[in-house]
Amino acid sequence: MNLPMLGAPDAPLLLENIPALQDEVRVLAAERGAAILAHNYQLPEIQDVADYVGDSLGLSQQAARADADTIVFCGVHFMAETASILCPDKRVLIPDLEAGCSLADSITASQLLEWKRSHPGAIVVMYVNTTAEVKALTDYCCTSANAVEVVEHIYASHGDDVEILFGPDMFLGAYVEKSTGRVGGSGFHVWDGECHVHAGIRPDDIAAVRAAHPGADFLIHPECGCSTSVMEYVAAGDVSSDGVHMLSTGGMLGYARDLHGGTAIVATETGMLHPLRQAAPDTEFIAANEAAHCRFMKMITLPKLRDALR
Repeated sequence: MNLPMLGAPDAPLLLENIPALQDEVRVLAAERGAAILAHNYQLPEIQDVADYVGDSLGLSQQAARADADTIVFCGVHFMAETASILCPDKRVLIPDLEAGCSLADSITASQLLEWKRSHPGAIVVMYVNTTAEVKALTDYCCTSANAVEVVEHIYASHGDDVEILFGPDMFLGAYVEKSTGRVGGSGFHVWDGECHVHAGIRPDDIAAVRAAHPGADFLIHPECGCSTSVMEYVAAGDVSSDGVHMLSTGGMLGYARDLHGGTAIVATETGMLHPLRQAAPDTEFIAANEAAHCRFMKMITLPKLRDALR
């Protein structure tokens, strides 16, 4: 799928130049009749100029609802691609076509075809973080918010003996296995892919922030490399289940809006701290790993957004 893209320099942006650039972006968007969508992991100055901020699926759905002929998607490539699928009559722009995704790149259409040939009759469940070519070969496309529900629906509809191919994220797959009680089952197969950022949030990180912030809540994305270990903490009684929340980024925001003070450890890409702090300014949000930084998400800059609108 070809997405129109206009290039822009990657020169460092001075803080004093941000307000003027944001004003220019707003004027250009109004002139073009464009809606600006920004993922929760985008730079704060991008989020602050967007018409809508959210997770990948929510933004794609918002793109379809938006009263605009042009959508500028500030996120990575598969997200803009998904938005284009959901609103084929609109022009979808991405400010930098090189903003890729290690997770989406972890499985190709040819690899999925070969996997399906090895398991004839299996039902394929792919995470929304995949390319359009992979989605076209998929029976069910899920999000981190509904992955467990989708898999439970398949078992309820097809029986416990049904074979499922789940991918591409192995940590989300492990979380689904545990949540559905399928650990060790022979019919649930998980692809060996990962988001390099979430995979880098390890059990040691959780142990360190637990020690530094006893009593803090945990908001954990299921893609995290620490997700299964936290579930084991809960099972062993080392961590209260009331304080551990496996959530998509949209789910984290929904949870945060009900918080009034306290401390929450956030195990996902650090860009998520900005919308969380806006949603609950009285709560202290701390990154589980300060190095959880997606360079692909941060490739979208204000100059690139401005040039995409020109």
